Amino acid sequence: MNRHTLHFLLYGALALIALVLVIRLTLPDSGSATPQDPTATAEARNDTDPFRGMRIQRSAIRPVTVPSVQELGAGKIALGERLFNDPQLSADSTISCASCHILSQGGDDGRKLSPGVGGTLGEVNTPTVFNSVFNFRQFWDGRAANLTEQVAGPILNPVEMASDWATVIRRLEGDSAYREAFKREYAGIISDATISDAIARFESTLVTPNAPFDRYLNGDSNAISAEALEGYRRFSDFGCISCHQGINIGGNFFQRFGVMGDYFADRGNLTKADLGHYNVTGLDEDRNVFKVPSLRNVALTAPYFHDGSIDTLDKAVDIMARYQLGRDISDEDRRYIIAFLESLTGEYHGERLQP
Repeated sequence: MNRHTLHFLLYGALALIALVLVIRLTLPDSGSATPQDPTATAEARNDTDPFRGMRIQRSAIRPVTVPSVQELGAGKIALGERLFNDPQLSADSTISCASCHILSQGGDDGRKLSPGVGGTLGEVNTPTVFNSVFNFRQFWDGRAANLTEQVAGPILNPVEMASDWATVIRRLEGDSAYREAFKREYAGIISDATISDAIARFESTLVTPNAPFDRYLNGDSNAISAEALEGYRRFSDFGCISCHQGINIGGNFFQRFGVMGDYFADRGNLTKADLGHYNVTGLDEDRNVFKVPSLRNVALTAPYFHDGSIDTLDKAVDIMARYQLGRDISDEDRRYIIAFLESLTGEYHGERLQP
């Protein structure tokens, strides 16, 4: 048994224990007339505590916290934002970070695979940049330890920005505005390290707080619908929360895609990207293992999975239930769970993100 299977079984056991305790805590007293309709109002359920029935899960998901601009440095953030949006970082000055990470949408580009320099398609679906600061590793295969290390990936990747540091640095040194900005913020040093640092600081600010579910976690029992609340109950009870928890509702460890079934054999047309973390470690136990993706803003980030093969959230939920949990779930289950997932859409610059 490899460590990923053991990890999954451990989390599953903990989730089962939590479920048993939740059931014990929420069983009605003799003669109770607690409604069973999940769409009943909070008042009808006498649900004055928004966590009634889920006290065990209270810390499983945490609200987004906004990084301190003062600590990150406003000048460095502004420089990083300009670099993030500058196509000069690509070989032919046509592709910027913002080309694939569209901040007016879900922080991705809505494509199965993103085109790079010359129209060459990437190998995996572009993940959202929003809330990436909360991930324990970066990229689907987890090859970058942090946002600073991640910056070089797309810039140097021959099917993405297809550039090199010498070219990027020469172009920035030829721009008087950049020279002045780097003089202020980095003592005039324009290097791969200072460029990466500035972009990473800007990306660290790309968080989406104040999602309806965040407000619910903070005590506003009216922030989400009864359907979303029921969806969270089922999301927790079915075991989805074993992998999707923490501040990013995912993004905090690796897991095999296909714990309870062979997704890749069923899908066919295998690619190198399907090997996941194996491409980093070369260990057999890391085949088909990926960083668990965040579910924040997931309603806006179709298509889904590392291969971008699934175009709707309904299908994605169904596949996750089948291949990760080993169960077929009903249309009703999916409807409620999707209502919960839709409550994870947050705000950027004070405005709720839109499709």
